[in-house]
Amino acid sequence: MVALDSTALQASLARPRLQLGADLTRVRAAILLTDAIIITAATFGAQLFRFGGPSVAPSLAVGATGIDYLIVSSVISVLWVVALGAFRTLDLRVLGVGDQEYKGVVLASGATFVAVALVSFALQLEVARGYLAIAFPLGLGALLLSRKLWRTWIGGRRAKGDFLTNVIVLGNADETQGLVAKINSTPRSGLKVVGTSDSVERIGHTADSLHASAVILAGGAWGEPLNARAVSWELEKHGLELIVPSPLVGIDQMRVQHRPAGSLPLLHVEMPEYSGARRVAKRAFDWVASGLGLILLSPLFAVLAALIKLEDGGTVFFRQERIGRNGTPFSILKFRTMVPNAEALKAELADQNEGGGPLFKMRNDPRVTRLGRLLRRSSLDELPQLWNVLTGSMSLVGPRPGLPAEVAKYEEHVERRLLVSPGITGLWQVAGRSDLSWEQGVKLDLDYVENWTIGLDFSILARTVRAVTKSSGAY
Repeated sequence: MVALDSTALQASLARPRLQLGADLTRVRAAILLTDAIIITAATFGAQLFRFGGPSVAPSLAVGATGIDYLIVSSVISVLWVVALGAFRTLDLRVLGVGDQEYKGVVLASGATFVAVALVSFALQLEVARGYLAIAFPLGLGALLLSRKLWRTWIGGRRAKGDFLTNVIVLGNADETQGLVAKINSTPRSGLKVVGTSDSVERIGHTADSLHASAVILAGGAWGEPLNARAVSWELEKHGLELIVPSPLVGIDQMRVQHRPAGSLPLLHVEMPEYSGARRVAKRAFDWVASGLGLILLSPLFAVLAALIKLEDGGTVFFRQERIGRNGTPFSILKFRTMVPNAEALKAELADQNEGGGPLFKMRNDPRVTRLGRLLRRSSLDELPQLWNVLTGSMSLVGPRPGLPAEVAKYEEHVERRLLVSPGITGLWQVAGRSDLSWEQGVKLDLDYVENWTIGLDFSILARTVRAVTKSSGAY
């Protein structure tokens, strides 16, 4: 057994293993209370809006008996809360990580209203459709927003070392090293590796001594089905959870389907989609959003154009050839941030290049004007690219658009960046921009190309606002 991070380890040893679960259990209780308040507000709020209050709420005819909507709202509220529990949206293993929590909230909400509809039909209860049409979307939207806020708070606490589950990685030193570093660098996953072990027989003793409650299998430790089964049997004796890392690194789980072949579990990976309805929807959103952006931002464009012109009398816009979708060249448009003869001076600065791979980057580039530094820090220089989006050569979200000289040096796997339109923003923008190495930027762009969805685009756009306000990595 190899102990890790002695300072953090001593802190975790001083805290009983079950206490970690108890702390998060209290958070779970608070989330449950929040859910109940939201659901109650949604159902009774819908009743108030639809009928004007409980005193005038109509009754439902059941034989000769009248049932008031106060009872209906109460029953739906209880069923909805119970459904959230039944769909495991409060499971300690899903709170704050992955998308299972959100899926569960949607499924539980849908199941509640399907059940209400079926019961109403079976008993011939004429529940007002307007009432349900208000309660359902209002409650679901508020629940998802609440869970997002809770998740942000939990993630922040986990980044500070709270609400983490101690785990042990089982495998030899070569197999565990990278896995340990990856897990401990992402505390928002809710896991903290406190040690490693290469012995299955002593795993229970190791877990007890380190107050660990789960074991992660690495490499050869789970390469054979019999080995994995033997490990699970051993962990069962000690009440330890088993975690197996997926071999499908970099593939969005939405593209993965479980496909059993007898007793052999298979993972079916759907091919990435670069055309069809989703691409049409993406293009339609780009066209509308960029058109509105150009109209609304036109006064700002005029002010910036005047300031650039007054600074040195040069041109307002900077045009440069970039490579777009399927390798098609296009002229990218930006507000000029460098001196007029910047391209001619580039050769003289070649020995000061700080960029990796084919990129040319300098943190303190002498060619950038005073106004240009401000425009870059605020990303205002990128705004004219809305015209590129409107005309179809770019998208709001996509990989970084490369220069012809850069693209000419692409390795074969990097050329996959050209399967989609380049973007004004992207994963590279929200993850660090120029602070990222060439390899890191390529990995993020390839992740986007392989797994892009409309939902991912909206998420990146929202994160871009935060990245721009921080001005990190912009130079």
